[in-house]
Amino acid sequence: MGVILVTGSGRGIGAATARLAARRGHAVVVNYAEREERARAVVEAIRAEGGQAVAVRADVSREDEVEALFAAADREFGPLTGLVNNAGITGPATRTEGYDPATIRRILEVNVTGTFLCIQAAIGRMSTRRGGAGGAIVNLSSIAATLGGAGQWTAYAAAKGAVNSLTIGLARELGPEGIRVNALLPGLIDTEIHASAGVGDRLAKLAPTVPLGRIGTAEECAEAILWLLSGEASYLTGALVPVTGGR
Repeated sequence: MGVILVTGSGRGIGAATARLAARRGHAVVVNYAEREERARAVVEAIRAEGGQAVAVRADVSREDEVEALFAAADREFGPLTGLVNNAGITGPATRTEGYDPATIRRILEVNVTGTFLCIQAAIGRMSTRRGGAGGAIVNLSSIAATLGGAGQWTAYAAAKGAVNSLTIGLARELGPEGIRVNALLPGLIDTEIHASAGVGDRLAKLAPTVPLGRIGTAEECAEAILWLLSGEASYLTGALVPVTGGR
């Protein structure tokens, strides 16, 4: 099969994606910035099922660490075929005036600059213009990019809006070079991101607003991501795919 690098894959949607990719026969690079034990646990779970995986630490907002991450993927498994830009942070849940400049910068650095740097590294390895065999990229956005994140996550929503624009532009730019670029826009998904932002009760409060009547799972997002990476989605690029239960 292929070689897939999933950033921020020690927990949540990233971890579910890494595990599913391995079950589908791909070698997986599990990236993390902190909490090494979580990433190691994902790798151990994959190996226990007979899959191939390695954990590599890198802060995706730092160019040198991104290059080291991709170089490690080259050494461990060979040519990259898929990239999932999952690493992201929301920052604290607050009204817009509650954000300090350092927090705003960090949210943009991880969500936008990190995605950009990882795509640059992937282009050098995948682009047919550069001698690669092509590939597929899935960027993790959020439905917050279209809903706006009012009262809680406006900075995060703005960052994910940038990811949407980047996805569309790069799909057009890189299509002739054999690289498909799509984005997944999760809605209310049962992960730790809400508690980490200080709004652990958010899912329960907003569940009644979901037309399908329930919260989504990380595994459901992973299924959509693996489809976007697969040959079954070979004519799909530049798409912003909502996984929101209709919200």
